[in-house]
Amino acid sequence: MPNNKKVWERITSKTKAYLVIIGILLIIICALNINYIIPAVLTYIAILIYAYFSNKKRKAELSEHLQDLTFHVDKTAKNTLINSPFPLIIIETDGNIIWKSTKFVQEFANIDINNILNDLLKEIKLEIENNEENIEQKQIKKEIEIGNKIYEILCKYTKSKEEYMLTLYFLDETKSVELERKYNESQICVGVIMIDNYEEMNQRIKDEEKPGVLAKIEKTLYDWAATFEGLIIKSERDTFICIFEEKYLPTLEENKFTILDTIKELELSDKIPVTLSISISVEGESNYEKYKFAQAGVDIALGRGGDQAVIRKDGKYSFFGGKTQEVEKRTKVKARIVSHALEELMKESKNVMIMGHSNSDIDAMGASMGLYKLATSLNVESYIVNNSEGSSLDSFIKDLEGEKEYKDVIINKTEALSKITPETLLIVVDTHKKTYVDVPELLDETTKIVVIDHHRKSPDYIENTILDFHEVYASSASELVTEIIEYAQKEIELNTLEAEALYAGIMMDTKNFTFKTGVRTFEAAAYLRKRGIDIIKVKKWFQSDLKTYNKISKIVQKAEIVNDTIGISIYDENDKDSNIICAKAADELLTISDITASFVLGKLGDKICISGRSIGDINVQVILEKLGGGGHITVAGAQVDGMTIEEVKQELINRINEYFSEITS
Repeated sequence: MPNNKKVWERITSKTKAYLVIIGILLIIICALNINYIIPAVLTYIAILIYAYFSNKKRKAELSEHLQDLTFHVDKTAKNTLINSPFPLIIIETDGNIIWKSTKFVQEFANIDINNILNDLLKEIKLEIENNEENIEQKQIKKEIEIGNKIYEILCKYTKSKEEYMLTLYFLDETKSVELERKYNESQICVGVIMIDNYEEMNQRIKDEEKPGVLAKIEKTLYDWAATFEGLIIKSERDTFICIFEEKYLPTLEENKFTILDTIKELELSDKIPVTLSISISVEGESNYEKYKFAQAGVDIALGRGGDQAVIRKDGKYSFFGGKTQEVEKRTKVKARIVSHALEELMKESKNVMIMGHSNSDIDAMGASMGLYKLATSLNVESYIVNNSEGSSLDSFIKDLEGEKEYKDVIINKTEALSKITPETLLIVVDTHKKTYVDVPELLDETTKIVVIDHHRKSPDYIENTILDFHEVYASSASELVTEIIEYAQKEIELNTLEAEALYAGIMMDTKNFTFKTGVRTFEAAAYLRKRGIDIIKVKKWFQSDLKTYNKISKIVQKAEIVNDTIGISIYDENDKDSNIICAKAADELLTISDITASFVLGKLGDKICISGRSIGDINVQVILEKLGGGGHITVAGAQVDGMTIEEVKQELINRINEYFSEITS
């Protein structure tokens, strides 16, 4: 609305300018002829009088015009406000309603709007408390469902005495939201389905029975896809491409991909169990991008042992299935190829750095020493990065200090960062997680990264590796490295301590050859035994002192049983070796009859560590993965931030209950 004073100032300023110009012209005329002075003065006075009365009249007319204009505009604004096409309410933060539009009354006549307004005011009050200084300049938008409609609520603030007065606009966004929902639901999901054990099945089934068996598997997949109007296309002998609309994805998630169980229950020749790995991607600007994401998801599913479904959505992975034990399906050909490729990479590099996971153990150290031996046999400068402290390696490190060859080989974080270059080959062993390596900063210093690991693959894996020897069916990283050494082109002569370190790594991860052992595990152990290892010496590395044993005994004594067969205990002392003690206590709990799984929680600095163990009936990896951890079906761990040990314990129990509800549903 125009300001009367400002408009008048603009008019009078122009008049004054004209009067000044006329005055100057009259002075010039009088200077040329003094006889014109008196007529000029009289003329100027007449002009001033005219200007005064003329401006006074114009001011009165202008004021009348502006008043009339203001009246009509105010009247129009009030009329628009009262007859607003959308619901509108003016309310104070204490709930006192100042005014509401006719549309508001009509729209919410049959709805208890007061409860909705009260909840809304609570949120707004909180917003005011957090942003009181500039709250009047802010406009808050909130989406809320009222009745069967969805409204976007716009809120404007005005300070009124001690209370804030709010103007709430209710914009009906139901059609827009519905249109957006239909658009999203019509988006294409691309999936890749792979038969995990196709080769084994193909070898064991008789030739005349193969067409019938494969036809039964394919028909089962086609029938499953028909339930959600999906299209399945066979792309390779063991791989299928699946395409369907996103609106069916929630149903598949809710049913937890029943096809995984259906396919295992098929009655096939020789009773061969068939399992699937399924990967579905919602992400990607094009269908081709979605397909590439789905392909990457299959690698993750296979890296986690197969027999599961992986969904990539909003940059995150969701997992379904994967409850059963892995079936070993490795080939020596791959180990030989990896061994030869690794040798070539070492020869091409300026130097080699070998790094394990944080809170290193004998498996990571044994694997590192084996790779160090391989590199030095090729005359390549190499180092082992160990930035961890703790008792897990104390006994071993004492023996290692007696080896002159390793005097300057074990380096810490500072030394590693000073020695690494873009030409360095960085080998990560016994982990594939970016956040779990001993020195994460090293990953950014070179693009030549090799990963050798045996854990089930997690979403936080190291990407863009030039060589990835990830065998989830192996017992340990030491087993994988032993095979690499065994199949190296050049004969590698391991000294006794190196062979013992590798053997100890296998022993630790298999719990003395009890869990997760296959034919290849014993072959690797036999190869190491030929190097003259001292079994008694290795066993001493695993011994606990009396003080540690007493701690473990107390933890076991305090254990409580949940879900009939799961033991849970807490180690509540502040101890830098909490993770080691918790792991040993979890192992000890598993020796008790009727306990099929155990979890021990402990304080590790600002975090709470959890060690999980099972005899194979319960998948501790799936349970601890929900708490940000990982591992294997029988051995897993996790570290939790920002919670007390009791809160973590309750969260663990919730996840255990969730696990059982999933496998029984």
